[in-house]
Amino acid sequence: MSVELNHTIVHARDNRESAQFFADLLGLEITAEWGPFIAVGLSNGVTLDFATIPAEHITMQHYAFLVSEEEFDAAYARICERGIEHYADPHRQQPGAINHNDGGRGVYFMDPAGHAMELITVPYGGWSS
Repeated sequence: MSVELNHTIVHARDNRESAQFFADLLGLEITAEWGPFIAVGLSNGVTLDFATIPAEHITMQHYAFLVSEEEFDAAYARICERGIEHYADPHRQQPGAINHNDGGRGVYFMDPAGHAMELITVPYGGWSS
């Protein structure tokens, strides 16, 4: 069997708020709820399992998602409609913009728990031949 990522736990101030924010923004579904976890399923079978923990214990993480052009358009429209601060760069020097790195498009924004989220349409370094 090859090694694959199955799930990861994402710390949140409010697991439902963070899971719903993420699912709504990317047009995904909450796929399961058990114990302290609310899971959002990605198209490759990986789940993000959101768990509520005390805010002082949340360490900011970075999560980058490779999306299609259509998914980017839809998510970016939701980012703009909701007035979510976003940037073309991870250092937040280019507010209200997207980037065109590697021949694609990308955007950075924060989730409700303070995690740095990134959407890209082309992987870093471009598509391999």
